[in-house]
Amino acid sequence: MPSRKFADGEVVMGRWPGSVLYYEVQVAGYDDATHLYTVKYKDGTELALKENDIRSQSSFKHRKSQSSSSSPSRRSRSRSRSPGRPAKGRRRSSSHSREHKDEKKKIIQETNLALLVLFKPSENNTGRYNGEPDSTERNDTSSKILEQKLKPDLEIERVLDQYSLRPRKEEKKKEEIYSEKKVFEMIKTTEKVSSKTKELEFGGRFGTFLLMFFLPATVLYLLLMCKQGDPSLLNFPPPLPALESLWEVKVFGVFLLWFFLQALFYLLPVGKVVEGLPLSSGRKLQYRINGFYAFVLTAAAIGALLYFQFELHYLYDHFLQFAVSAAAFSLALSIYLYIRSLKAPEEDLAPGGNSGYFIYDFFTGHELNPRIGSFDLKYFCELRPGLIGWVVINLAMLMAEMKIHNQSMPSLAMILVNSFQLLYVVDALWNEEAVLTTMDIIHDGFGFMLAFGDLVWVPFVYSLQAFYLVGHPVAISWPVAAAITLLNGVGYYIFRSANSQKNNFRRNPADPKLSYLKVIPTATGKGLLVTGWWGFVRHPNYLGDIIMALAWSLPCGFNHILPYFYVIYFICLLVHREARDEHHCKKKYGLAWERYCQRVPYRIFPYIY
Repeated sequence: MPSRKFADGEVVMGRWPGSVLYYEVQVAGYDDATHLYTVKYKDGTELALKENDIRSQSSFKHRKSQSSSSSPSRRSRSRSRSPGRPAKGRRRSSSHSREHKDEKKKIIQETNLALLVLFKPSENNTGRYNGEPDSTERNDTSSKILEQKLKPDLEIERVLDQYSLRPRKEEKKKEEIYSEKKVFEMIKTTEKVSSKTKELEFGGRFGTFLLMFFLPATVLYLLLMCKQGDPSLLNFPPPLPALESLWEVKVFGVFLLWFFLQALFYLLPVGKVVEGLPLSSGRKLQYRINGFYAFVLTAAAIGALLYFQFELHYLYDHFLQFAVSAAAFSLALSIYLYIRSLKAPEEDLAPGGNSGYFIYDFFTGHELNPRIGSFDLKYFCELRPGLIGWVVINLAMLMAEMKIHNQSMPSLAMILVNSFQLLYVVDALWNEEAVLTTMDIIHDGFGFMLAFGDLVWVPFVYSLQAFYLVGHPVAISWPVAAAITLLNGVGYYIFRSANSQKNNFRRNPADPKLSYLKVIPTATGKGLLVTGWWGFVRHPNYLGDIIMALAWSLPCGFNHILPYFYVIYFICLLVHREARDEHHCKKKYGLAWERYCQRVPYRIFPYIY
């Protein structure tokens, strides 16, 4: 075990990552496992540094004295003649070279001063941070500026030093300085090696094992309860159907046809191609943004089926069988994903799904971005089959309500539910690029949790209100409908404006329209917004989501709590996700996140939580 060199609380000089600049820092801690020191800069920034990136203050003072002019005794000795001493005329050129070196030293100091200004934090300078973890790129840019100024002189000095008659100590010192400045000639991107997942979520191995049974059972329970004449919680358990009635090959074939039709739409060469956030290796994956085009093509296909008298309420009649087919497919997909992840490179594994425990990694997802060629499986399932399928199911419920109750028009409650949720899905597909910055894409692997959630939970649980209204119609008045519509509009406005504010700031922080925004800078190069919606609560998009979820349930009336399962579940989901966000952000941003929490004390609900 290597011995520790610096003690806690000791004031030392720490090198800023990606540069050769040293700043005064205080040692805050030491990790025996990684052998990294946690240091705190004067502006509050907290970073983990290696021991060779930290030096004592005394060594800096000593180096400064050595690099200055020689001592008086040394100068007096230099006047004496020696066989290798140059003539008087040569001495003038030597003094001229010293002036040249002084000028070069001045240039370096000026450049260092510019870098100090570059790294100086400013809360209201939005043009300095783009909301993405690209501090490596920023440091590279500043280093390239210095590289242009230093590289020629460094090469000349290196050649001259090969023929110099300096003492060995001075030669060794020159080599150290040269090796430090050589950083500017070859900038190396810091690669994060994927390590084992130490902090297990969702109750660890035991919790994830139970969830793999609890989630399908919950979907089955909700759908069976909606089928009952009295879906009261007191009528538990609902009557279970025969096992053979839950499976039908034709239904499974229709589901496969739907899945691969959406895959075909995904592969169409329409829409722009964008880059995602940098991976741990610095690589950026490319994604084709054509979800809205897929929705339009799906709408055209559904319209053609209706034109040719296809009975869309077939979905309602076999709804439980479709849910079982989707669950079986998601399980098979999860098994395939885990098997292929065993051969994936270490850098492609998910940071939260690399625990080494089969059950946990199978549930959370072992590989971060599993791809077949350019076909990204996780990104495809995130928005296409389940989200668009949700709208198709709602439409099928609307058609079933009209047929079962012999109505020429759907009920007002059904129209509200369909309209609100259609707006939500269209908004997600129109702003598809924003999903690339979500936790599902950048942190969570693709395993059973996301596969089941995308293909089963979203289409069959999120459509619960429409499914409920088919068997339990509710009559609402126009004033009530107007009030519910207003509530949904408020939630949507908060949700969309908060997300747009965040996404616009990430894309172009120098936009004059965003000049009013203030940020807290972090050591990663990202800025934490403390004005606008993000200065109101820490997760305003979650607040808008919950308000909309309530508006989707209100048209179902107050006879039963079952249609309110969605809003209750959604509050629990977002509170849990917010806790995950808090944990990751505190770990990532350190003291900057603590400052942000002081500025914005409320998490989701203002003045409450």
